[in-house]
Amino acid sequence: MNTARLWQKPFALLFIQTKSITACRLAVACGSRFHRNVFQFCRTMTTNMEQNTKNFKKAKQKDTLRRLKTKDHRNSHGPSTVYLQVVGSGSRDNGASLYVFSEYNRYLFNCGEGTQRLMQEHKLKASRLDNIFLTRMNWDNIGGLSGMILTLKDIGVPECVLSGPPQLGNFINAIKVFSGALEDIKLSVRPYTEEAYTDETMSVHQVPVFGECWRPLLGEGGPGNSASPGRGSPPRSPVSSQRKELWNPAEGQPGHRPSSPGLMSKATRDPSLVVAFVCKLHAKKGNFLVPQAIALGLPVGKPAIGPLVVDLKNGKTVTYEGKEIRPEQVCTPSDPGPVFLVVECPTVEFIDGICTNERLASYRIQGQDPAALVVHMTPEVVLKTERYQEWMERFPSSTQHLVLNEQVQTVHNVRSLKIQTQLNMIHPEIFPQLKNINPKKGSLRVAPVRAECLLKFQLRPLLEWQRYTLTHSLTHSLTHSLTHSLTHSLTHSLTHSLTHSHLSLPPSLLHAHRYPEVIFLGTGSALPMKIRNVSGTLLNISAGQSILLDCGEGTFGQLCRHYGDGVDDALSNISTIFVSHMHADHHTGLLKLLYQRERAMATLGKPFSPVYLVAPIQIMTWLNQFHDHCEEILSHVNIIPNKFLCDGTEVPKYKTKSFIQAVLKKNDLDRFQTCHVHHCRNAFACSITHRSGWKLAFSGDTMPCEAFVGIGKNATLLIHEATLEDGLEEEAVEKRHSTTSQAIAMGMKMNAEFIMLNHFSQRYAKIPLFSPDFTDRVGISFDHMKVSMRAHTHTRTHARTHARTSARTHTRTHNSELLGTELLAYCPLLRKQKDGVSYIC
Repeated sequence: MNTARLWQKPFALLFIQTKSITACRLAVACGSRFHRNVFQFCRTMTTNMEQNTKNFKKAKQKDTLRRLKTKDHRNSHGPSTVYLQVVGSGSRDNGASLYVFSEYNRYLFNCGEGTQRLMQEHKLKASRLDNIFLTRMNWDNIGGLSGMILTLKDIGVPECVLSGPPQLGNFINAIKVFSGALEDIKLSVRPYTEEAYTDETMSVHQVPVFGECWRPLLGEGGPGNSASPGRGSPPRSPVSSQRKELWNPAEGQPGHRPSSPGLMSKATRDPSLVVAFVCKLHAKKGNFLVPQAIALGLPVGKPAIGPLVVDLKNGKTVTYEGKEIRPEQVCTPSDPGPVFLVVECPTVEFIDGICTNERLASYRIQGQDPAALVVHMTPEVVLKTERYQEWMERFPSSTQHLVLNEQVQTVHNVRSLKIQTQLNMIHPEIFPQLKNINPKKGSLRVAPVRAECLLKFQLRPLLEWQRYTLTHSLTHSLTHSLTHSLTHSLTHSLTHSLTHSHLSLPPSLLHAHRYPEVIFLGTGSALPMKIRNVSGTLLNISAGQSILLDCGEGTFGQLCRHYGDGVDDALSNISTIFVSHMHADHHTGLLKLLYQRERAMATLGKPFSPVYLVAPIQIMTWLNQFHDHCEEILSHVNIIPNKFLCDGTEVPKYKTKSFIQAVLKKNDLDRFQTCHVHHCRNAFACSITHRSGWKLAFSGDTMPCEAFVGIGKNATLLIHEATLEDGLEEEAVEKRHSTTSQAIAMGMKMNAEFIMLNHFSQRYAKIPLFSPDFTDRVGISFDHMKVSMRAHTHTRTHARTHARTSARTHTRTHNSELLGTELLAYCPLLRKQKDGVSYIC
């Protein structure tokens, strides 16, 4: 994974070309001299790129050394600053996760999809993170864990301990299917059966809680033995319990699992277990007050003071020169160390286990170390029950309650919202405003604090809430700033530019057919960042038919932000998912999307049907292991190994043939083709040809590849990865990616009507660097960008094909004469001036 952060000021040229794409193309003609100056400026921006890479590596080494040095010089009296902060608030687009900070340690409680992106955006550093606590083995809690582990490995964290259900060990083994050996980081699991964990900041006790309906069966093999009779998964929906596994690879194929009863008992999936955490900060001794000590005649500054200070801070009364001195006379009061609880109660079946748990009950009594804070990762339907409300009421009035669930409403990805708001001012159809899911809150007898992204609860030095970092205040400031400063700039810029360039936009581009529609959900590579999420592209064929091309971590969250309350309709329309290859940034959002799709179909009253998963067959190894050790997943997919869609490949099984035919029929396709590409093993590109005549080619990750040119010939739209800029061809070969010019050349070779560049290195943050190869046939994708292709209805005769080609050429020429190639006139509303340099804000 490429983790280099080469922070450079992105230039203000924003290429958003949609020639055959029927959303409006905005452009203004400029002189060639200006073009030369712009491209010279762009190249100047990257002259120090190699040096920046070296500096990053040195910084990484220094950070690791600093980390070890800090451990060696820690105060034995406990940290002076400790706080708990909300990362993901538990909303539908960002699962519940908590970050705990002390000057000695960092901790993370649960790690759902999007956690890594939020920590990066809000500067919650992962370089000190060496303990992750998981309450339950479900994807909502562990969906971001594989990406987090890979990032910790890349930034040099030497060791990370995972605490929680014992199946965590199996999960780590499962992610090695696509992550590799993970040799550069030591990973270990601390199951709930082990002793309490203690470090320089606090001690953490794991408290197992079992679901009520499984409690009588715990004697048959004990917790974690899902082979016991009756210990299967609780149904996720009424139809789940009736499903069978729809795919299990044959013996000798990747992902095959032995079917003998003795070997199948190795499966450890245990949905009856939830782990709660009791965290107690170490006591902090009072500070020695020097002025008071001097006033009482103690030998301050002399060797004799040392033993006296130790005894006084330990609470002992000392005698000096016949005078008795008590600790409270010369020391501030000691802090015994507050306690906070992290509790998840996912369903009503766990309420009894939580309410009757003696360990949790011991922190409800006033005067006997009561909990300062209880964190409830509990759905509203459980939170409202009489029994759970009574349990909350038993805590003393001094105890604070923090609730993380889908009824909270907060903005998490502020930077993404900001840039989308700016782009929306350029063109509201290409860049629609992001949306929220509006929850419905209920009233509770115990009034809790509802989580918001970045909400803090200070544990030391004072017990208090801190709200100055909340994202909603940042969002308000953003809206106010954009409204007052950018609107005037927008109006003035557009009026001046269009007036002086004598530019008129063709009505056909302003009022085009909506479908087929392409929505870019993630346009970055390697790891999620604040501006660009990792790979995910939604192809809406019609109002009720959709295909998803790659599904990186956080793809479902991007759908939530794009569609808002309409996300269920969008999910239920997805019948086919194409996964290009087994790299984490292309498939680790799959499981969340599948679970949420099932929920959406149930909510809308639609009958459940599995998706057709066109993917490398190796993905079944990952899905089988997750199915065995975490949650049921296999009934959600009908697998079509993408090698069987390559030209000339024989499909061996009738079931796979029927799946392929179903995909074509379901999506009104003539052909769905794949080919091997030059990236990692079992990496594929695809092309999709619709019955109405349009064709989309999708590269996945690849170097320039002739086989892809073949299947993408005469594509209406080519979406091609352009991870690196021109000049980095050697790095592109090393990482088996394409540069911008290479991607454009591929499109020209296949005679693509339009080329959309995608999958940019995260080093470019907002706008990637480009070359003069850009023409009116080339564009750059952004997250949440929406474009539409004009469908060409034609017969399959040679004459019609020739006529279509001629018409396409005429259209290109006509539009090229009418429109320029850059959005230069629109740049002022995205630019700020600093030191004489323009850059996107």
